[in-house]
Amino acid sequence: MASDARLRLTLLGGYLGSGKTTWLRHQLHAESFGPRVHVIVNEAAETPVDDALLSGAQEGMTLLAGGCCCCAGRGDLVAALRQLCDARSRQSSQVARLDRIVLETSGLADPAAIVNAIQTDPVLVNHIVIEETIVAVDALHALSQLATEPLGRRQIGAADRMVLTKVDACDPAALDRLRATLARLNAHATVSAAVLGDSVALPPLSPGAEVADLPALTEEDARGPITPTHLAVPPDLDWSAFTLWLSALLHARGDDLVRVKGVLRTPAGRLLLQTVRKVVQSPEILPDQGASRSDNSIVFIGRGYRPEDLGRSMRRFLSPTRPF
Repeated sequence: MASDARLRLTLLGGYLGSGKTTWLRHQLHAESFGPRVHVIVNEAAETPVDDALLSGAQEGMTLLAGGCCCCAGRGDLVAALRQLCDARSRQSSQVARLDRIVLETSGLADPAAIVNAIQTDPVLVNHIVIEETIVAVDALHALSQLATEPLGRRQIGAADRMVLTKVDACDPAALDRLRATLARLNAHATVSAAVLGDSVALPPLSPGAEVADLPALTEEDARGPITPTHLAVPPDLDWSAFTLWLSALLHARGDDLVRVKGVLRTPAGRLLLQTVRKVVQSPEILPDQGASRSDNSIVFIGRGYRPEDLGRSMRRFLSPTRPF
């Protein structure tokens, strides 16, 4: 491998809301992937949000929005990777060339399908070597996801390394149960932990830690497809009314709304809003880098509802006197 001059690729996967972007932001800031890194961000939604959070890639960033790169967006991914490889090949040997690509996948992506797309492409297989597949695992919600979502199990099975996130909020016994279950599902992967992207030490696994009794699943067992819905919010948003509406929505449909994320312009600045199922994460003020298409946009990712009903509900709640 020391003489292999191919471009290295790190694949970062994980289920919706697992903390991939938060972890990646920290790694880029710390230059954990080296000095010459290009980031590719894949979002299933047409209007992206995560790209607004990643600005630490020394060699730039490519955004692939509107489809998972393991299926609908596969062609766009292959084209983007070929373009990077071509640009690198054209550089002089005297110039410090791109060392690594980090591909952050959509939370709905199957890492194994992405690996297959790269390894079966006659161009990419000669220019890129997939060095590691990292999967972020939400310590608070992973067991419930693994019990119902075949995709969650495929993501775990594809991992070379698992990063457990939100471990500070997880009960120690529940964390032991999760770790024992992950070891049963994928014994070869290494396991580490992080809180807000920063590495933390895991305690020794308790002897005799219980493995969760996961039911056998097929693709037909998934409770319908998970799809993204984009809603634009008015610039003069009534923040109090919106907060009440979102709280009521999560209380009623939190198990169906797997992920909510958005960037809102408020008097306090650009506010990052994120939820995972019924848990609302602490809002974060983002640097103001000028107008962005992600501003005043919210992406709801879930199942079991019609997008038009979601938009109508929000508009009626925020403007109860207006006809819709």
